Amino acid sequence: MAERPTLVDPPIENLLHKVGDSKFTLVAVSAIRAREINEYYNGLGSGHGALIPPQVSSLSNKSLSLAMEELYEGKLQFHRPTAGEIETERLDAEAREQARLDAANDLDAFTDALRDA
Repeated sequence: MAERPTLVDPPIENLLHKVGDSKFTLVAVSAIRAREINEYYNGLGSGHGALIPPQVSSLSNKSLSLAMEELYEGKLQFHRPTAGEIETERLDAEAREQARLDAANDLDAFTDALRDA
């Protein structure tokens, strides 16, 4: 009879090495993937094809255990953004907000011109 895996299988130490020895990153990456797995199971039959099923065969039916097993087997990848990428994203968001404000001001000017005409 196969033993049911627990959260300590795979060992936490091995999982930490996969995420750069950061407990916070391990928790965050695993939690995000566990939510995706839950959404996959909850959305079966609803026509949502964008959700990715679990990528490992496991005796566990717990989404967090599945996520950690995926990480351990190298089937779960993540990207930690660099400071430059974060700054670029912030500048892009500011530019989009400024463009939205400019469009709103242009629309206001246009409606004022129509009202005055």
